[in-house]
Amino acid sequence: MTEPTIPQLFDLSGKVALLTGAAGHLGSAFARALAEAGAQVIAASRDLERARSFAASLPGVAAGPHGGVALDHLDEISLNTGFAAAVQHAGKVDILVNNGHDADGHDLTNVTAEQFNRQLANATGYFLLARKFRDHVSSRAGRGSIVLIGSMYGLVGSYPDAYEGVCAASPVHYHTLKGGLVQMTRHLAVYWAKDGIRVNLLSPGPFPTAKAPAEMVRRLEAKSPMHRMGQPHELKGALVFLASDASSYVTGQNLVVDGGWTTW
Repeated sequence: MTEPTIPQLFDLSGKVALLTGAAGHLGSAFARALAEAGAQVIAASRDLERARSFAASLPGVAAGPHGGVALDHLDEISLNTGFAAAVQHAGKVDILVNNGHDADGHDLTNVTAEQFNRQLANATGYFLLARKFRDHVSSRAGRGSIVLIGSMYGLVGSYPDAYEGVCAASPVHYHTLKGGLVQMTRHLAVYWAKDGIRVNLLSPGPFPTAKAPAEMVRRLEAKSPMHRMGQPHELKGALVFLASDASSYVTGQNLVVDGGWTTW
């Protein structure tokens, strides 16, 4: 066997990647990373026109035009039709990035049972879409990579004083969801390895949007070993690594990109 070069290992040319939440804060950086590595990207969003418009803005690749599909991962029918539309557009899917997230800002003082359960349904959608992908790849005797998007808050609790007096506490149901994804990743990885499917988790640290309260951001920066927040482009390399053959012997792992947050 000829040893592949670094450019070959990270090259996604000829691959098709389905990315949920593609037009969001982190999703847009993920989409650009996949396209820049050569993958044909199918951008998924609950809003079809938003998905198509965003896909059209991505760097072109030799495999064919990027595409946009309507996909709500909290709705099983939408999930199935969205995946089918992605396959119809590109003929196949080789990479699945479960990034879409239906957020809820209530904290442990006021979250209702319905709100808590709806947040956990994000994990249900991730699983159903992952299983759909696994069945699709297996049916054509292919190999595939699944990347779930977690969080540093799936590993550690939040600092109460970072939020106190500024905004609601980091949501308890969000922490529960992201912690569960760590174990889901491990479970799916060991069951699907024999099928040629790798399953990994990418857990970002603090990557607040421009709308985040400035005082909260300042407090979070003071608690980070690097004393700053992450920029979305700083996740691009990690995502391409997990999606590509550069990580061909990596499965069931949680790659944390958090500026050292979880090492304290």
